[in-house]
Amino acid sequence: MNAGQKKRQWDLTHLRLVLQGVVVGLLTGGVISLFRLGIEKFLEFMQGLYRHPSAGLLTLIALGSVVLAIVVGLLLKSEPNISGSGIPQVEGQLKGELEFNWWSILWKKFTAGILAIGPGLFLGREGPSIQLGAAVGQGVAAGWKRQGSERRIMIAAGAAAGLSAAFDAPIAGTLFVLEEVYHNFSPLVWVTSLASALAADFISLNVFGEVPVLHLTYSRPMPVELYWHLLLLGILLGLLGFLYQKALLAMPRLYALTHIPRAFQGIIPFLLVIPIGVWLPMILGGGNQMIIGFGKNVPGLSLLLILFALRFVFSVVSYGSGLPGGIFLPILSLGAVIGAIYGTFMHQMGLLPENYVMNLIIFSMAAYFACIGKAPFTAILLITEMVGNLTLLMPMALLALVAYLVVDLLGGAPIYESLLERLTVGKKVSGITHMDRLELPVFAGSPLEDRLVRDFQWPEQTLLSGIQRGEKTILPHGDTVIRAGDTLVLLTDSSQRAAVAAAIHQTAEAIKDEHTSQ
Repeated sequence: MNAGQKKRQWDLTHLRLVLQGVVVGLLTGGVISLFRLGIEKFLEFMQGLYRHPSAGLLTLIALGSVVLAIVVGLLLKSEPNISGSGIPQVEGQLKGELEFNWWSILWKKFTAGILAIGPGLFLGREGPSIQLGAAVGQGVAAGWKRQGSERRIMIAAGAAAGLSAAFDAPIAGTLFVLEEVYHNFSPLVWVTSLASALAADFISLNVFGEVPVLHLTYSRPMPVELYWHLLLLGILLGLLGFLYQKALLAMPRLYALTHIPRAFQGIIPFLLVIPIGVWLPMILGGGNQMIIGFGKNVPGLSLLLILFALRFVFSVVSYGSGLPGGIFLPILSLGAVIGAIYGTFMHQMGLLPENYVMNLIIFSMAAYFACIGKAPFTAILLITEMVGNLTLLMPMALLALVAYLVVDLLGGAPIYESLLERLTVGKKVSGITHMDRLELPVFAGSPLEDRLVRDFQWPEQTLLSGIQRGEKTILPHGDTVIRAGDTLVLLTDSSQRAAVAAAIHQTAEAIKDEHTSQ
């Protein structure tokens, strides 16, 4: 096959995968739109009940909450992989560490997610939406009998479509999958994911309209002479982000002390949300209504501090129970509250004009997610798309960078990777076992950069079949030099993909340590 034929084959593969991605996106957009509608209508119904509380009504709500907790618990017991946000599960599946029945995940996560999030628990829809989209992608791949890398691309495309439809943010949805979930910037992956995300957003916009999900505006850009606030606020966000990580990861141990079976521990937040609903029904749910409310009126400092404490504690209590729901939106909500607290305090101290409090609220949402999720680019783009404002990305990026570095210096790990580690302890992939394609990007500064292929100890039962360099695929030999920006294409058993990637990383780190000590 000559070079022209290879390029034509590559272009046809691109086109085919993009078209398949569009199909995945359209189907995912329909599923997530129904999911959003179900959660919103359920939440509106519960808020209406809480506005007119009576002893009899509250008793009925409590009994109904117990019933819901039991129903969700039975679904969790039958399919434990629908627990939590679903993002760690998708990440594990794309790494080859986990495998699922897509139909079981799809209908049980859909049902349990609405029942768990709808009553007003501090859970988000975005994580479940990502897992639902991934299940749709897996189902489409199964229907077309796709295996290996094409199957994973369909799953990744579905995940991007899920976040896109949940937040009307196709660019951020694509980047989140590349930066946080798939960890791969292969052209085939990002083009297919973008096509899928755009198709899903098209469906969502037709259902919910074109107004951004978190439509907030600020009256004027923040002047450079006030950027010192971003440094102080970034440190505060980083410290509180690290604390949130630790609290979230500690919750399963605390829940274990209750001796309630894991699948039914959700009964605790189901009952605890009732007094919150009676006191302030508008703050129920993931927090988008509260954030939008800040655009009309920012509460006083005392109420903001109470809101922060309540949302921080009940967010980790809700998610720590294992109920099907995400932390994406609750994290953004906490970021908004922290930004409001800092801005209001500094205004009262005479150090910040009131006009710029809203700027800090918006910037803090991105920064808080950036430091907890360790995905700063996604955070910046997500808030930009959700708020609907493309001006002045620099202060938002600066705040996100400071918060990210604080968590990094404290030793905080990406929250979804930490949750994945807990899921995969002692687990092995069952099912698919065949030679599969593994793609590993080589970044600038990597120990692999400028190294000869023959000078690296590749894992056993692994074949370096090609090096993707731009639009070209190089057939490697011993004297081939690996360059920054290359994508290594390896063949290995599908059940060993994660182990091979980890082995290569460990070997590269050993080389780096050896060079550092010399």
